[in-house]
Amino acid sequence: MTAQTRQPGRWLGLAAMTVSFLVLGLDITILITALPTLSAKLNATTDQLQWMSAAYTLSLAGFMLPAGVLGDRYGRKRLLLIGLATFGISSVVASQMTTAGGLILMRAVMGLSGAIVMPLIQSILPSMFAEDERQRAIGISGAGAFVGLPLGPLLSGWLLTHYPWGSIFLINAPVVVIAVIGIWFFVPESKDPNPKRLDWIGALFEVSGVTGLVYGIIEEPIRGWTDIQVAGPIIGGFVLILAFVARQLRTRSPLIDLNLFKNRSFSLGTVAFVVVGFAMTGVMFVLTPYLQVVQGNDAQGTGLRLLPLIGSMIVGAATSDRVNALIGRKLTVSLGFVGNAVGMFLLSRVTSDTGYGYVALGLGVMGISIAFAMIPSLDAILGALPAAETGAGSALTRAIQNVAASFGVAIMGSILNSAYQSHLAPNLAGLPPAAESAARSSVAVAAAVAGHLPGPLGYRLFGSAADAYSLAMGDVLLVTAGVTMACAVTMAILLPSRASRARETAESMGAEPAA
Repeated sequence: MTAQTRQPGRWLGLAAMTVSFLVLGLDITILITALPTLSAKLNATTDQLQWMSAAYTLSLAGFMLPAGVLGDRYGRKRLLLIGLATFGISSVVASQMTTAGGLILMRAVMGLSGAIVMPLIQSILPSMFAEDERQRAIGISGAGAFVGLPLGPLLSGWLLTHYPWGSIFLINAPVVVIAVIGIWFFVPESKDPNPKRLDWIGALFEVSGVTGLVYGIIEEPIRGWTDIQVAGPIIGGFVLILAFVARQLRTRSPLIDLNLFKNRSFSLGTVAFVVVGFAMTGVMFVLTPYLQVVQGNDAQGTGLRLLPLIGSMIVGAATSDRVNALIGRKLTVSLGFVGNAVGMFLLSRVTSDTGYGYVALGLGVMGISIAFAMIPSLDAILGALPAAETGAGSALTRAIQNVAASFGVAIMGSILNSAYQSHLAPNLAGLPPAAESAARSSVAVAAAVAGHLPGPLGYRLFGSAADAYSLAMGDVLLVTAGVTMACAVTMAILLPSRASRARETAESMGAEPAA
């Protein structure tokens, strides 16, 4: 694409796709503050409440790669419009459900629709924007996806305060209508002109393997790593993923060409993108209970206190292309990861009575750093993909990120729980046995139990639990900061700064690139 052939209306098309990304991000976290209301309105059990969130995550993770491949084959815009329409319709139906089972089914359909939309939006960008505009476009669309995550609890709290519970799903409908109109008129169609035969067996291996992995991870906090309903699906999922990889390396028409990982920009960009998602998810996971339970904010107040993360992320997305042009991709990504580690270190120092200003500072540093690490990484991935495989390649990256984020939350949850109990144990002497046992399970349960104990005992239990959680959160964030710093060093050493696709392809094949 040259400057003379730049597509008119491309920024309006990008706005429509960014709105689509935003609503998908919202729906990952929007149920966090709505579960108590749904429990009362739909008579949902604890397991059913869990699966209202898990059904969306499970189908979102499992079906991304087949959706990306089908987009490459049949048309990315066409499939994107189908995915958006299905997402909007299932959202409206979900808002009218009267049973927990029906809502879980609709959440699964919404996740499947999101699995179509998410990778295809990313894969369309190279056909809409020239290389000098692509990173800015990635920054805008990427900000929509990441901003939706912390915005979900805030929007949910506001809607539940003023409207019936169905509004948290019904709000998707007008957004989807706007997105469909914008994409219909301003986004060009693109697809592989010479599509390969579809590897349906490979697709079955991939969907089953990823679904098994994510299912086991979802069940782990309740059942533990050694339970057969956790270990079985995880082991089975790994076996199926290995079978998928083996098949892709041997078949003539693979679902996805795994030789893409020989390209350093693609492989290291994917690693960077995955670690960014891991860091973002991890901070949301440990910080939300701190703000809500330890600091005593309601759901809406908790969402408002995440605004520094959202605002600084938007600033980072708007400026990352200029920074990248000034100092290069390698340094921009590396500094982004260093900034992430600094932000996490700041947040790891908070205590139960730390003022919000310090928390806001840590979130602000993290937000801008996430954008600096994420956006050039995505640009490296898209720049390395052959034009015919942008859908499959984008979907592969997104699928890996989802599985890694799920594992990250499970591992961080184990570290958090172990550290919380360790820090809490010395302060439980003299409490009633039932209160002591309940307090060990989580800080939220400890706070609830403390409210039913006589004054001094209640204050003591809540103070001990709040201090223990703050210390445990610090432990988790220090571990995550260490992972992030290791990624910063890796990117600084290995990530190409501005290598062209032709050069890297030649290098990956062991040949000298043409002059």
